[in-house]
Amino acid sequence: MVRELSLAEQASLTSGAGMWETVEVPGAVPALTVSDGPHGIRRPDPDSDDALGISQSIPATCFPPAVTLGCSWDPELARRVGAALAVEARALGVGLILGPGVNIKRSPLCGRNFEYFAEDPYHAGVLGAALVTGIQSGGVGACVKHFAANNQETDRLRVSADVDEQTLREIYLPAFERIVREARPAAVMCSYNKLNGTYASQHRWLLTELLRDEWGFDGVVVSDWGAVNDRVAALAAGLDLEMPPTGTDRQLVDAVDQGRLSAAAVATAAGRVAALAHRYAPAAGAAAANPAGAAGPAGAGTAKADAVPAGPSGWDVDAHHALAAEVARASAVLLRNEDAVLPLDPAAAQRIAVLGELARTPRYQGGGSSHVTPTRLDAAWPALRRLAGERTELTFAAGYRLDGTADAELAAAAVTAAAGADVAVLFLGLPDAAESEGVDRTTIDLPADQLDLLRRVTGTGTRVVLVLASGGVVAPDGWWDTSAILAGFLPGQAGGTALAELLFGVHAPAGRLTETIPLRLADTPSYLHFPGRDGHVRYGEGRYVGYRWYDTVERDVAFPFGHGLGYTTFEYRDLEVRPTGDDRWQVAATVANTGDRFGHEVAQLYLAFGGDRPRHELRGFTKVGLAPGESARVRFEIGPRDLAEWSVPRGDWQVTAGGFTVEVGASSRDIRLRAELTTPGDGYVAPVGRMSTVTEWLAHPVGGPLLGAALAPALDGQPLDPALVALARSLPLAKLAMFPLGLTPEKIADLVSRVERATD
Repeated sequence: MVRELSLAEQASLTSGAGMWETVEVPGAVPALTVSDGPHGIRRPDPDSDDALGISQSIPATCFPPAVTLGCSWDPELARRVGAALAVEARALGVGLILGPGVNIKRSPLCGRNFEYFAEDPYHAGVLGAALVTGIQSGGVGACVKHFAANNQETDRLRVSADVDEQTLREIYLPAFERIVREARPAAVMCSYNKLNGTYASQHRWLLTELLRDEWGFDGVVVSDWGAVNDRVAALAAGLDLEMPPTGTDRQLVDAVDQGRLSAAAVATAAGRVAALAHRYAPAAGAAAANPAGAAGPAGAGTAKADAVPAGPSGWDVDAHHALAAEVARASAVLLRNEDAVLPLDPAAAQRIAVLGELARTPRYQGGGSSHVTPTRLDAAWPALRRLAGERTELTFAAGYRLDGTADAELAAAAVTAAAGADVAVLFLGLPDAAESEGVDRTTIDLPADQLDLLRRVTGTGTRVVLVLASGGVVAPDGWWDTSAILAGFLPGQAGGTALAELLFGVHAPAGRLTETIPLRLADTPSYLHFPGRDGHVRYGEGRYVGYRWYDTVERDVAFPFGHGLGYTTFEYRDLEVRPTGDDRWQVAATVANTGDRFGHEVAQLYLAFGGDRPRHELRGFTKVGLAPGESARVRFEIGPRDLAEWSVPRGDWQVTAGGFTVEVGASSRDIRLRAELTTPGDGYVAPVGRMSTVTEWLAHPVGGPLLGAALAPALDGQPLDPALVALARSLPLAKLAMFPLGLTPEKIADLVSRVERATD
């Protein structure tokens, strides 16, 4: 049908019809509605003046964002969230969800980190693929974003992310590659930024040579909203759909007429958009459901109790709320639990002071395009009251204002309440304004008034349980005087109930960190480079991102990648590594619950390499739930790609012969089991030429003997000065012609020719 359309009609299909719709060609191509929705469907309310729908949108389930979901380390749970998102999308007339975001958490200062899964590409790829699979299993398309190297908000529409090839391949591309190859997403969204000087929206290597030709992507490449700077160059590079429309369709027609753009390129892009619309546009008559009374809580994030408006039709609102609570419970990370102060006993005779405005006014999602109007909103304070037994006395004190304005009266009342309690549960966190699309953070500290309150409360001598709410890392200033620390991150609309259940032991925390918590901002690997200047940000830390940096240089951290406690303990034993051929192994270990409560453990597989590679890298994980005394056998697969690193000279993945270590443990710094293995490598031998060093020549299986034979007459069996040998090893072969070794330029050229013939 697209081939039968005029060039102008084809061009019109490559830009949107509005902010959230693609173009309809009557009788040929239906319109497709898209929506933000990494953790909830943000469908603008048609009766609102807010065209973007950021502050006012049709109510939908606000699931915990990726920062929280990622901490579950549970791909099946992510798949279920994706399936639920698809149900709501269909009910609201949405055919394409703009998510998930799988960018790497390069710096804790990135204002949009709450939308991303991890500092590790393997983890982000596995969770992202599961979420995409869940979404698309429900007949709704997923759009993976932001492609690529979009790791900051500062100057995001112009900045050039200057990344070396090895770092790009090993850190910033693998999550996208895994999702494209395994989950086959309907769309990929290009990012705003430049990559090594070229806008992502018109980067042919990125959008065509890599994404389509190498990875096999066959969906639609859509721009981030406003990311197109040159419409013709973008389409020629592989961008199919510009959003929102800029009224520049005529530029494509003119470019074809003038021979600057092929008509086939326009037809191809239009065909991809048409195929997407035909596959995911709602059935005739489907419309966004918004029955009377379906407005969400006014001023999302400001409800002080359980607000339960009627939900839109088309899905089980209660069931999806329960799923959101399950995610929050599975993802909260118990960082510290001295003397087993948690869980609190709801039936005990005790005085518990619940402190902090965030216990009453929850912080449950980030700001910007992912902001969702929830169908309901649970706060922790009323949930704690519901769960507490008759013998437990609960008191509440706000302690601080959410706008950061110091309030001595509120703080004093909280300190007094803490002093008179057996346990103080203190809710602290970052305010809404601190974490939002479009703005990076400038510090990882908690607000000053909250830190002051923390010090005063811990100074009372009462045991303190700290409950943290944030979409990114916060510095551990003042944490060490607390008895327990529970990081809820951004727990979604059901987070208040979930946190209360964890505190009272109805459920046990089961989350693990997906981002290292440093002792201070200056310890972070990108500290000297983020966010750049003069239109460039240099990724100077290379592939040493997150734990790859901290563990390699043995830098002290507050809490390592993968860390998390529960209400029981686990033992690892019986590591078995079985080769299956062709650089493949099966790894198995037993994990046993050695405590007295049911709990979840996340067994993590790392591979450790020598040389100039990172200390170790995550290559697998499995989450298991075990009753007291129960054990399970966890299994992993290792393949050639797990052993490989990107070779810039070769332009491909390379497995180098040598030894490596299989590590299985509970975090990147809690390795319980190890096994030493060797690989023969993939047999690749790097070519040598006249400017290759003597060391490289001597290591070459053909060039080494030839060079040795060529030098033998000049040496005549005499040993050389070791200092001269050391100097010579670093010299390119061509430079040996300067020394009295009998290697003339002609002989050197002959050596090169003989090696080339032998290795062709």
